[in-house]
Amino acid sequence: MVQTPTLESQIRWELLPKDFILPDEPVDNINQPNLAAALTESLVNADKLTPESITTTNYGICVQVEQQFVVKAPDWAYIPRIAVPKTEIERSYTPQVQGDIPAIVMEFLSETEGGEYSIKPNYPYGKWFFYEKILKAPYYVLFEIQSAHLEVYRLENGIYKRQNPDETGRYWLEPLQLYLGVWNGVREGRQKSWLRWWTEQGELLPWGSELVQELAIERQRTETERQRTEIERQRAERLANLLRAQGIDPDRL
Repeated sequence: MVQTPTLESQIRWELLPKDFILPDEPVDNINQPNLAAALTESLVNADKLTPESITTTNYGICVQVEQQFVVKAPDWAYIPRIAVPKTEIERSYTPQVQGDIPAIVMEFLSETEGGEYSIKPNYPYGKWFFYEKILKAPYYVLFEIQSAHLEVYRLENGIYKRQNPDETGRYWLEPLQLYLGVWNGVREGRQKSWLRWWTEQGELLPWGSELVQELAIERQRTETERQRTEIERQRAERLANLLRAQGIDPDRL
């Protein structure tokens, strides 16, 4: 009796051929690149990325299944460790060959149905099926841009299980040892909902613009303190001069 090959047995981690034509899919929503950039920027500012780790944005993750190359490009992904120089990861990334499996993959949903929930089990495979059954990424995050609805799934026994947020509405993502949540505010002149990181102690990881603002406030605080000290010094000097004019040595008081 001939047994049907399992999906697992047909997965091959192979580099894409140099002449492979990658799909050129346009970004569904103008906010997607900004969301992705904001996530990475705060990680960099907080030194949460090691020299071996990378984040990707709309970058092809590839694998060969049933002798066909499959490429999916998450809107954002976190890879804990790469095993080759970053300059060698030019057109796509092949896990197990060039480094770790992405620990976190994210998809940003918009009005256009992109199949982020698709479990289509055959080529070219639904995104959900690919991340869960083929890539086996530990965390799958879905963020609906318009409604700011956030869902986080963790791979448990080969199946994505939806996670519950804590009392603040945030989700603990173990690979980064950080909480992920929705923050409403302004960035680059845009007032909307953003995905942001928090530490275990509840501290918000800042963007570069916020660090600049904090630095400006600290400089102003330092200057204010300097001026206050100078005013007190001048007041003390005037008082000392007044005492000397009256024949009193202020140093003996």
